[in-house]
Amino acid sequence: MSEAAREPGVILETKALEKRFGGVSAIAGVDFSLTRGELRCLIGPNGAGKSTFFKMLTAQIRPSSGQVLFEGRDISRAHPHEISRLGIGIKNQVPDVYDGITVDENLWLAARFRHGARAARTKVDETLARLDLGDIRWQMLGALAHGQRQWVEFGMVMALEPEIILLDEPTAGMSIEETNRTAALIREVNRTTTIVVVEHDMQFIRQIADVVTVFHQGRILAEDTMARIQANQAVREVYLGTSGLA
Repeated sequence: MSEAAREPGVILETKALEKRFGGVSAIAGVDFSLTRGELRCLIGPNGAGKSTFFKMLTAQIRPSSGQVLFEGRDISRAHPHEISRLGIGIKNQVPDVYDGITVDENLWLAARFRHGARAARTKVDETLARLDLGDIRWQMLGALAHGQRQWVEFGMVMALEPEIILLDEPTAGMSIEETNRTAALIREVNRTTTIVVVEHDMQFIRQIADVVTVFHQGRILAEDTMARIQANQAVREVYLGTSGLA
C-alpha cells in the first residue's frame, strides 16, 4: 500500500480482517483504523472476538484473510519478533519476565534487543525514572508483587522505544491502588506513544479511554467516546447485560 493511499495520521489498520476456526468465524471482515498518538480501548463480552483480533494485531495468530497494516506495511504474515523490530511493543496478560535476575537486568535485556549496549543502559535509566521504579531496580523479579511484575514488563516494552504499544488486560489481578497507578502510567506513556488496550475492567477503562471500540460476534458493534458508548443501548444490551456499562 502506497503512502498516498493511506489515511493521514493512521499508524495501524486492518482491512476486511477475518479469522475462521473450522466453520466458526471468530473475526468477520473487520475494518479498523488507529491514529498516531491515540489511546484506544477494545472491549466486548466474552467470545466477542476482541482477544482473537488482538492476537492478529500482534502476530500471535495469522488471519484467514484480510490485512493488518502498520504504517502502511502489510504485517499479516509477520512473526512476533519481526513486528517487534518494526516498532510494535506487546504486553500479554501473563507477564513475560525473567524471575532469576534483577529488574535492572530485565529492562536492559529488553532495551538491548533494539539498541546498542550504551544506548540500552541509557534507556533503562530513562524507563526506571519515567515509571518511578527506581526503588526496586536491584530487586530480583521473582521476589516482586504481582503489580510490580506487571509494571516491570510494561517498562520492558517501553525500553524497546516502540511506535505503538498493545496491552492485553494490563490490570488483571491488580488491587485498586495498583490499577489506579497503572492507569496513570498508561496516560503518561501515551504522551509519546500510541496505545491499544484490551480490558474488561470498565472502571479502569473510564480512567484512560479516549475512544472505545466494542466487539460483538466477531464484528465492531460501536466505536465512540466512553461517555457515548455507555449511553449506547445496543452496547448495553450485549455487554454484560443492560447494567454492564454503568
